[in-house]
Amino acid sequence: MMKREYLDESHASVVAGGTAADRAERLTRTMRDQSFPNVKPRDSATLILIDRTEPVPKVLLGRRHQRHRFLPGKFVFPGGRIEPSDRLMATAAALNERHVAKLMRRVKRPSAAKAAAYALAAVRETYEETGLMLGVPTAGPIKVPPGHWQPFAAAGIIPDLTQIHFVARAITPPKRPLRFDSRFFTADVSAIARRDDGFVGPDKELVELVWLPITEARQLDMPGITAVVLEELADRIAGGMQFDHPVPLYRMLHKRFVREVL
Repeated sequence: MMKREYLDESHASVVAGGTAADRAERLTRTMRDQSFPNVKPRDSATLILIDRTEPVPKVLLGRRHQRHRFLPGKFVFPGGRIEPSDRLMATAAALNERHVAKLMRRVKRPSAAKAAAYALAAVRETYEETGLMLGVPTAGPIKVPPGHWQPFAAAGIIPDLTQIHFVARAITPPKRPLRFDSRFFTADVSAIARRDDGFVGPDKELVELVWLPITEARQLDMPGITAVVLEELADRIAGGMQFDHPVPLYRMLHKRFVREVL
């Protein structure tokens, strides 16, 4: 059973950036026009890379092109929609079973393969948007589905899901023009096995990348949920990146955002 947090502070733990209930309330205040025909949310995944080589950890964000229909000019984490091929991609090691269990709560037809596909989509999208390829080198052949995953086969890199942590989930409110059921993951910069150029620039989806401490990153022009997830990540880092750390689900209920713990 999931714990649901509204604005009753007696039921909310004190965390970085205010109480957990404060975060849900801030999302409610940033809600925009909900007058569009309702559509089903699309499954998506995103990845937050952390660089802890210096005393103050930094995270990677990219600024979206101004011509994009969705979040133009905003700073976001690399990410995108789940593709059918993500369920077919081989891995060097499986996702931690505690992450699998949390990923499969409140989903239809849950399975370990579906949970892995969410994490793999975050890895794939990160490469497609930034040129940063996460995984481990392998000398043998890699089972790669046609299409999106071919660059990994060509590079001899296979994703290692033990390096991935599930941080948060958020569902776009009803009656927005685009809706996503987004899973936010994180990985250490040491998981990067290859860096390719030419993926970021004036004519690309992301026009620039920045590495910033979380407190500085939150000052950028970003969606409300991005700022909230950065606070959730700060909590996880402070807690030692434990696999048992609570994973929140943010969604709208009765015209208010709520924070439920998966």
